[in-house]
Amino acid sequence: MSLGQHLVELRKRLMIAAIALVVAMIGAFFLTDPVIYLITEPIRLIAESRGEDSAVELMFSTVTSGFDLRLRMALAIGILLSAPVWIWQAWAFLVPGLTKREIRYTVGFVLAAIPLFFAGCATGLWVMPNIVRLMAEFVPEGAAAFYEATYYYDFVFKLLLFVGVAYVLPVFLVALNLAGVISGRDILKGWRVAIIVSVVFAALATPPADVASTFILAGIMTLLFVIAAGLSMLFDWRRTRRERRSATGTPL
Repeated sequence: MSLGQHLVELRKRLMIAAIALVVAMIGAFFLTDPVIYLITEPIRLIAESRGEDSAVELMFSTVTSGFDLRLRMALAIGILLSAPVWIWQAWAFLVPGLTKREIRYTVGFVLAAIPLFFAGCATGLWVMPNIVRLMAEFVPEGAAAFYEATYYYDFVFKLLLFVGVAYVLPVFLVALNLAGVISGRDILKGWRVAIIVSVVFAALATPPADVASTFILAGIMTLLFVIAAGLSMLFDWRRTRRERRSATGTPL
């Protein structure tokens, strides 16, 4: 296609993705109440543990902060709900320029990355109450603890996003291996660094007293790294075998 045709195709794909996002945001706006209830569970638990002598509440400091919070949540949830549409539109725009092998690798990357990202978000949601309760322990006895709604949501959202991306990083290592940037042996050589990073991250994401959660989270991240290194070494072995057969004229 000519450049003009590419631009027309891009505009078409972007319009479809934008419409899907807006529709998903409208639906997500009505889901904000249960989501707010879910992520504020730690605040209610802290309030129960501290008793009536200390106020522990979610705070909306401006007239429009309640609406602003729901709008931001609707955007985030809408992006997730409309993901199948905008991912497909991006895929449909890129497919004509990809080879069969690149298409196969891309499909494998997406199918692996999406569930890992959501698994990471679920893990972040699992450890989030522990972090909130740990930070609440530093509030002096008898003092009020008011959690500003927008700041609290940003904290939860960034935590889920960070853990979700951390779970997807092994997939990027495999992608770099397939692209020939790094070998499986080079990835495996970094196992010490991977273990240290996993343990430090898990220790920061879980309270010191919850040793089990720390080891579980660190173990999951280390296991994902080992799987990525193993797959990369397998791909290297298959690539080397194909090159040897091609050099000797042996049928593949």
